[in-house]
Amino acid sequence: MTTPPSSFQQEPLTPPRPPHSSSLKPNQVGQVVLYGVPIVSLVIDHQERLCLAQISNTLLKNYSYNEIHNRRVALGITCVQCTPVQLEILRRAGAMPISSRRCGMITKREAERLCKSFLGENNPPKLPDNFAFDVSHECAWGSRGNFIPARYNSSRAKCIKCSYCNMYFSPNKFIFHSHRTPEAKYTQPDAANFNSWRRHLKLSDKIPPDDLAFAWEDVKAMFNGGSRKRCLPSSHF
Repeated sequence: MTTPPSSFQQEPLTPPRPPHSSSLKPNQVGQVVLYGVPIVSLVIDHQERLCLAQISNTLLKNYSYNEIHNRRVALGITCVQCTPVQLEILRRAGAMPISSRRCGMITKREAERLCKSFLGENNPPKLPDNFAFDVSHECAWGSRGNFIPARYNSSRAKCIKCSYCNMYFSPNKFIFHSHRTPEAKYTQPDAANFNSWRRHLKLSDKIPPDDLAFAWEDVKAMFNGGSRKRCLPSSHF
């Protein structure tokens, strides 16, 4: 079972803003500051979303499209494509060039995670002693286990204890370890790659509290292959 975490003290990446979800209007334009850089936001499906292309062209301009795409996929961040009307709004707001034909939008929290994975220090979140995430995957016959952050000190660390056989596995190996239970359904696993576990390994609690979900995101961002720290872009953006 997952040990309920205490309140996690994490440094905010953007200035704190009061909750105002009830006042958000469809296609409402706003601005969010990430690492000192203003990014245009747009309300889509009752959520404030940021323009991934603008983030890529400013904050992450020193990284290639493939690096950003692969990191986004590894972190489990899904883009929502804006409609033609929303794209025109983004053009007029200066977030997208006139020639653009589409734009992917991600939430503010996802934007913070993506930028932090490239520009920030991915230190372990502060967790209670003897804490473990209750996790599961559905590759092959699936399995369930306890992810122990204290043991996760390298990408190959055997930090997951299987709940069925009590053996320890690294995250990437655990998603290829399964047990056939009466209720299990077979799912063809993906080809093995370093980052695949981040897509498939999920918290067993389908609706976890925010602090638990955010701590899990921070742990997944650690040892995310190929992270290269570079200078922040100039402040004139």
